[in-house]
Amino acid sequence: MLDILLSDFFQRALIGGVLIGITAPLIGIFLVLRRLSMIGDTLSHVTIAGVALGFLIEVYPLAAGLVFAVLASFAIEKLRKAYKSYAELSIAIIMSGGVALASLFFTLGMGYNTDVMSYLFGSIYTLDSTDIYMVGGVTVVVIAVVVMFFKEFFLLSFEEDAASVSGLPVKWMNMIITVLTALVVSTAIKIVGALLVSALLTIPVAISLLLARSFRSSIVLSVIISEIAVIGGLMLAGVFNLAPGATIVLLLISLLIITLVGKKGFTT
Repeated sequence: MLDILLSDFFQRALIGGVLIGITAPLIGIFLVLRRLSMIGDTLSHVTIAGVALGFLIEVYPLAAGLVFAVLASFAIEKLRKAYKSYAELSIAIIMSGGVALASLFFTLGMGYNTDVMSYLFGSIYTLDSTDIYMVGGVTVVVIAVVVMFFKEFFLLSFEEDAASVSGLPVKWMNMIITVLTALVVSTAIKIVGALLVSALLTIPVAISLLLARSFRSSIVLSVIISEIAVIGGLMLAGVFNLAPGATIVLLLISLLIITLVGKKGFTT
């Protein structure tokens, strides 16, 4: 057990997991409050298309996925403006496009399908130095932007109309949040997988909203919960030879169930 925990690959996995454990709930809380929880799934599917193209044209897959995710974030915002009364259409349209492109690139590059599958289900133990630097860079950017525009994001999340009337550049703020989400999702897929990344964005926030008494405390609590799940899930997966991404998400779901049961018991 100690050998596994002290090994280089596990240490890199732990660093990557801790970093994404900060950024995912930090940006996820703004998505949940704006009822855009499904945007994580959409951008993860688009990112997989970018990763597949990266393998096809022999460029760094995660960078290609990041570019695709950022471009998709711009497209989502454009479509949200075009369909103001049906904003969820933008998410459905972009997700469909992402799945279609991923399927096309899978077909064109049958030889690398095994490599791409690791991005679908997560492959945190294969993180290399380049991956760590990318995740670290995204973490610094996300924290810096959230701190810089915290008040604006707060107002936008609760009262978008009031934010617009007060002179806040709502269009650009929405764009910034969506781009930050794209950055987080594209770097998280190798850690928990594209099929599970949405859980890391939303479940810690869901738990914190049940327990926290203020917006700031909910942010702090969601990050703490995320880190507990990431570190605990990695250790369980390492010791019992389990899939780390799935273990992290199942641990998060277990924490949510415990919180719901405890909350109900406390209120009754």
